[in-house]
Amino acid sequence: MRKMWNRRGMCRLAMAVAVAVATGLGAPAAQAQGDGPLVFAAASLKNALDAANTAYAASGGAKATITYAASSALAKQIEAGAPADIFISADEDWMDYLAGKGLIQTTTRHDLLGNRLVLVAAADAKTSVEIKPGFALDQALDAAQKGGRLAVGDPAAVPAGKYAKAALTKLGAWDKVQDRLAPAENVRAALALVARGEAPLGIVYATDAAAEPGVRIVATFPADSHAPILYPIALAKDSVSAQAQAFLEFLASPKARPLFEAQGFTVLSAK
Repeated sequence: MRKMWNRRGMCRLAMAVAVAVATGLGAPAAQAQGDGPLVFAAASLKNALDAANTAYAASGGAKATITYAASSALAKQIEAGAPADIFISADEDWMDYLAGKGLIQTTTRHDLLGNRLVLVAAADAKTSVEIKPGFALDQALDAAQKGGRLAVGDPAAVPAGKYAKAALTKLGAWDKVQDRLAPAENVRAALALVARGEAPLGIVYATDAAAEPGVRIVATFPADSHAPILYPIALAKDSVSAQAQAFLEFLASPKARPLFEAQGFTVLSAK
C-alpha cells in the first residue's frame, strides 16, 4: 500500500511540475507530503495561500502542493487531465468553465475571497492619476515614460486583465490604451513589469500591490466600474486526496481569515 501511494504521489508531483513549467512559473511552491491535496490557485493568491498552507500543516494537516498560474491556464490544465484536488479561480468565469465541463464538485463550490483593482506605478515614481470617467490614462503613460505601455494580465484570458478591460471600457479610457498594453501571462507577471521599470503603469489587484515593495498604488478603480472580483473555490471532480475536503474547509475557517486579511483580501466565507 505504501508503495502504491508513493508512486501516486510521485506521479501527482510530476504532473504539478509539468503544469508549472507549461504555465511559466517554475516548480510548484510546495512539495507533496503524504496525501496532502494538490491545489491549483490563481497567481494573486500566492502570499496568502502559502501562509494558510503553512498554518494548516502546523495544525496537523498534510501540507498541500500548490501550483500558481493564471486561472485560465490552470483551468485548461485541469480540462486536459491534470490531477488537481482543489481549484481556486480569480473569477467566476473560469470556475463556470470547469463546471460546464463537469470537472468540479459543484456542491463544494463557494466564493472564498474578494479583492480590489488598482493602478500601480514604480515605488519611486511621481505619477499622479485620478481615476474617473474619461480620464486620460494614455497621457499619464506618456508623462511617466514617453511611449510607455500599460502592464496588465492578458485581457483575452487572465481575470485581472478582463477586469481591467471592463473598468477602462466603462470609464471611457480603453480605446486610447488598447494598443499600448504590455499583456502578461498572469497578474504577478504584470506586477513585475512595473516593479522592474519595464512598464510605467500597471493594473493589478490591491493584494498584489501590497505584496510588492517595488510598486505603489496610484489610484483604486471604482467598485462599480467592473464586476465584483471574486475567488471561487471547489473540489475537482476527480480529486483523490483524503485531505482535500479538510483543506478546503480550513481555508474557509476563522483560523485562515486573518491570513487572508493580512494580505488585503476580503474574506467572504468563514465558518
